[in-house]
Amino acid sequence: MTSPGLAHLLARAALVEDRVRSVVAHRREGDSSPDDPFRGLYLSEEVVDRLLAGRMPDPPADPTRRERADEAAATAGAPTGLRRLASAAGLSGLDSELLLVALLPDLDSRFEKLYGYLNDDVTRRRATVGLALELAGASPLDADARSRLSAGAPLADRALVLVEDPERPFLTRSLRVPDRVAAHLLGTDTVDPLLVDVTSDVPPYDGPLAGRLAHALGAGVELTYLRESGAGTATAIAVAALQRLGRGALCLDLTRVAQEPDPAGLVDVAGREALLRGAGLIVEPAEAIAEAAPATLRRLAGLPGPVVIVGTSTWDPRWSNRVPLLAETPALGAAERVALWSRSLAHSLGPAGSEVDPQEVTAHFVLGPAQVARAVQAARTAALLGESPDGPLTAAELRRGARSQNAAGLERLARRIEPEVGWADLVLPEPVLRHLRDVSARARYRDRVLHDWRMRRGGGRGRGITSLFAGDSGTGKTMSAEVIAGDLGLDLYTVNLATVVDKYVGETEKNLERIFAEASGVNAVLLFDEADAIFGKRSEVRDAHDRYANIESAYLLQRMETFDGLAILATNLRANIDDAFTRRLDAIVDFPAPTEDLRLALWDRCLAPPLPRSDDLDLSFCARAFELSGGNIRSAAITAAYLAAGKGSEVDLTTGRAVGMTEVITAVQTEYRKLGRLIHEREFGQYLSLVR
Repeated sequence: MTSPGLAHLLARAALVEDRVRSVVAHRREGDSSPDDPFRGLYLSEEVVDRLLAGRMPDPPADPTRRERADEAAATAGAPTGLRRLASAAGLSGLDSELLLVALLPDLDSRFEKLYGYLNDDVTRRRATVGLALELAGASPLDADARSRLSAGAPLADRALVLVEDPERPFLTRSLRVPDRVAAHLLGTDTVDPLLVDVTSDVPPYDGPLAGRLAHALGAGVELTYLRESGAGTATAIAVAALQRLGRGALCLDLTRVAQEPDPAGLVDVAGREALLRGAGLIVEPAEAIAEAAPATLRRLAGLPGPVVIVGTSTWDPRWSNRVPLLAETPALGAAERVALWSRSLAHSLGPAGSEVDPQEVTAHFVLGPAQVARAVQAARTAALLGESPDGPLTAAELRRGARSQNAAGLERLARRIEPEVGWADLVLPEPVLRHLRDVSARARYRDRVLHDWRMRRGGGRGRGITSLFAGDSGTGKTMSAEVIAGDLGLDLYTVNLATVVDKYVGETEKNLERIFAEASGVNAVLLFDEADAIFGKRSEVRDAHDRYANIESAYLLQRMETFDGLAILATNLRANIDDAFTRRLDAIVDFPAPTEDLRLALWDRCLAPPLPRSDDLDLSFCARAFELSGGNIRSAAITAAYLAAGKGSEVDLTTGRAVGMTEVITAVQTEYRKLGRLIHEREFGQYLSLVR
């Protein structure tokens, strides 16, 4: 059964077809050789004479005298696709006629030949501007009629009709209706193929701001700028506001648009797509093209509304001559993010979709509505490789899904470590463990304290957590950072100072800024190892080197205050850290050298099964005699394991009897040599004979 919209379109096309018949008949009356088989391929002398004998057309008649009786007959009844498009785009009656004339070859291939005949050129099978005006009953000298196909008119500005062949005179330029417009008029609303890779579906996030924004958009606001302070919340709020108005949303990713060869053309296509769908256009982030392609951003801001631009910086008046509605989206608190996770889990998996409480597992992940939805999908996919693919999601799977939303840009500037150790793997004094758990708790509950309880400091300071881990090499600083990251379900990123420090003035600050900027979009723990190299004390200025070194330190002081993530500074020389940094730290954890009891636990942990151990292994002697740090003990244990593995046939893999005191003493000797320590009989005692 034919839909009313298609029936209306075909009825309008039939009226245009009648006018085509009339024009063809009129042309034939004055044609001296209508049966010429080479018509349109050459100009005969008779044709040239007739052209020379012609006169300029009469001046255009008053446009108000044009009769539209046939149009009125065809447009009676309920709204159709063509009428809705004409209303949404502000098309006049003449615009609709011109659109139909250009559309006919896409509806019926007969009109290719008819237009070729009327153009007197068999290669020109689309309507030209002059032919379209003639078929629409307008004079080619009518400036108003001609302007309907020029820039500034709806057909051209909304890319509903494309005027091609710009090198030709205006009247002989071809008109083409884009395939997407033709498909829409025929009842198909599949998104334009050019936009598939640059658009995305964003779930709505309803709230007070969405209601106020919906009221403003309903009152006729065409351009809105939302400054985003939370991860992905502005776009979701704009989607919810448009839904309140009964409109869809077309979300455009400007980061991907900027990578396309013709970003301005994509902007026009996006504006047309929003028009065809009756949707609002939401674009983000503005910074992706603000500097590289400001003309494209101005073009976006100039599209007929509603257009919502999302960014993280303050609105720049140079971006558009139009004055936008300015609003700032609030950051989501812990309770709001937990509610997001709960709704997404229930929507995707049902009430029993997860066996864990999002309050404890995912509340500290700073993710927006769209990221939460994708994280749940990623967790479901990861569960397929688990032991119970059909069971409820576990905490590890949810955290893996949340980590999958991290941007990969930080990996180019820092080394990513996926935590594989936990609190049980740490061998530290109880006070140190208590301080480390406090750091983890700060990161887990900072939103509750800073956002929900409004304990956030003023002065433009960030909501980040910064801690200093101080102690000798090998006392467990890096491992503790990994444990905290694992406890929070985050990745650990270790900053490589070789990629940061630069001998040229100002380059170190730029490298650090790139790291902090990338880290702001990542849920992770940022570890600055050997932090005293870049967080050192400021000194008295004696020359230009001192001045620039102090500028670098001053920059770091300011940047650390505005950082919103979790940063850990590790140093062997706490005294070298500037006092100004110390004041801004949330926690300082000192890592002492391990006592004998801790060394025994470390030896036992490092030489634990499945590593095979010999019966002569005397770990109590090792802990009492060798004052080594945890890192040295682990290094010695690994060396002993390699020595045992290299014994070949002497290794009894069945009973697991492999690592004994011979291997351990040799490994300790190796560590002493690395540390530059002498081997004394009082330390090695009865095992001195095993020393090589």
